[in-house]
Amino acid sequence: MKSKNSIVLIIITIALAIALIPSCSKESKDKVVVKGSTTVLPITQKAAEAFYEKYKIVISLSGTGSGDGIKSLIDGSCDIANSSREMHPEELALAKRKGEVIKEVAIAFDMIVPIVHPSNPVSSLTLHQLKAIYEGSVKNWKDVGGNDGSIVVISRDSSSGTFEVWESKVMKHVEVRKDALLQASNGAILQTVSQNPKAIGYVGFGYLNDRVKPLYVNTVEPTIENGKAGKYPIARKLYMYVNEVKIKPAAQTFIDFILSPEGQAIVKEAGFIPIKE
Repeated sequence: MKSKNSIVLIIITIALAIALIPSCSKESKDKVVVKGSTTVLPITQKAAEAFYEKYKIVISLSGTGSGDGIKSLIDGSCDIANSSREMHPEELALAKRKGEVIKEVAIAFDMIVPIVHPSNPVSSLTLHQLKAIYEGSVKNWKDVGGNDGSIVVISRDSSSGTFEVWESKVMKHVEVRKDALLQASNGAILQTVSQNPKAIGYVGFGYLNDRVKPLYVNTVEPTIENGKAGKYPIARKLYMYVNEVKIKPAAQTFIDFILSPEGQAIVKEAGFIPIKE
């Protein structure tokens, strides 16, 4: 499905103190460009800040969606692609034709959590109910235990890895209803749902806050413990992808840092589930 909204570019460039150094050829050479998933962005933002303090290497971050990050990795315009989904076979085939060797690195676990406005009395939905809401066969909150009122469906645009996981695990590849309001980021969905008592959306676990109400799915609460135990129905891994043919030493060092105990503590601090304990 094509997005009805223009894609919002989220660029966060961490360049602490670099402007104070007239001769910065080493830092420029070591600068690591990371593009992709908005879900993975909070992890890499926090990690980049700690990484700069430790190594004085600049990490340039942009969150434009998993598909865009992978495309940028293949065309050579970034060093690391953040992704909230696995690479597609056609993406891997394109990289192979270009002589690239793609390496997949899982850095965290995540859950995709349905959210509603805090005033909504609904607290739990089944996967079947979520599918019915998003495909349009259920359009009123009273049909799923809520108040009488139309359901405003908020979804991610099709370039999002979060959308693709939702489409696979919840929708079973059935098309989302045509009047769904498509958003370009987790943050945009969070804001939209927090302002509309009739809305439902979904975000990565790390984005949850008190402005929205997370829903149980199949009676399972979205908690780190349930995510780690594999009990939550809409779970996934988060990835970084690199081209092993021309990976910068600084990029490899950044990945190693995220997988280290210090980096995995940052993953947890960002609200996600560490891949390593």
